[in-house]
Amino acid sequence: MIYNFCTLFDSNYLTRGIALYRSLEKHCDNFHLYIFAFDSRTFHILKKMSLKKATVIPLLEFEDEELLKVKPTRSVAEYCWTSTSSTIHYVLENFNADNCTYVDADVFFYSSPKPIFDELGNKSILITEHRYSPQYNKELKAGKYCVQFVTFKKDENGMKALRWWRDRCLEWCYARYEDGKFGDQLYLDDWTERFEGVHVLQHLGGGLAAWNVQQYEFKVVNDKIYGIEKLSGKEFEVIFYHFHYLKFFKDGKIELGRRTLSRNVLNIFYKNYIKLLDEIKNDLLRYDSSFDPHGSTINKFTWKTPLLFLYRKFSGVYNIFNKEKFLEN
Repeated sequence: MIYNFCTLFDSNYLTRGIALYRSLEKHCDNFHLYIFAFDSRTFHILKKMSLKKATVIPLLEFEDEELLKVKPTRSVAEYCWTSTSSTIHYVLENFNADNCTYVDADVFFYSSPKPIFDELGNKSILITEHRYSPQYNKELKAGKYCVQFVTFKKDENGMKALRWWRDRCLEWCYARYEDGKFGDQLYLDDWTERFEGVHVLQHLGGGLAAWNVQQYEFKVVNDKIYGIEKLSGKEFEVIFYHFHYLKFFKDGKIELGRRTLSRNVLNIFYKNYIKLLDEIKNDLLRYDSSFDPHGSTINKFTWKTPLLFLYRKFSGVYNIFNKEKFLEN
């Protein structure tokens, strides 16, 4: 079985997108990644790289009449969310693929995704929960499920749900909570009742992120990462981590969000990932040195800055570091 994945990103996320590809290349022999290049620079660089197990699709080929109609009404982020379901639909309709999994560009694999697909079995759709730590629970506004890893098979149940989701995202997909909707994500909340053949991932190794890692301890054994759930003591192998909210700044600092991240998590996940992203950046600059593949922004100072500093310090979430800290051996 070929595991077909798709993702989308522009040149601000190039290092992350390449890291995703490399992690699949290392841990998944039988995969193909369809990359939707959301600007021309991304398309041209990726074509030059000639990634053996990837197909690069430019916006000119991907965007249809329905997407182009709503594009002017959406921000850059909102348009990406709007397009997620359409990327899966495009792969299933235009390539010889009987399955497709959308995966966010800032996801990184640490072991084979095979256990996830084995768990899906004969069902048609797989979704993943946020599994929020209690102190960070945003389920009411951001949804129970996370659009980070969503699988559809090209069968009756899968296509019915996928087309419904695409239609809803074309109708409304904005970065605000409104009438029980938020982006492309809250649409998933009732899928286990609305559609047949939906499976919710049970493997704790899939879907780790800053909003849930407080529930686990981690260890490395023979280059494999294992997690231990603190409440139950259950042990599992880590499959993928979602590096949401990782930001690079032009002054050499990085931000990891406003959630508590233990030294254990920083050392096992973030340190190696940031080092890899920097290595990839140097590789990408050989193809085009006129831009920053990290998408670094200016760390702006506003009247809120001192208040945020105090909040972060007292809450133990001052996750702003000099990037060099993560590049040390």
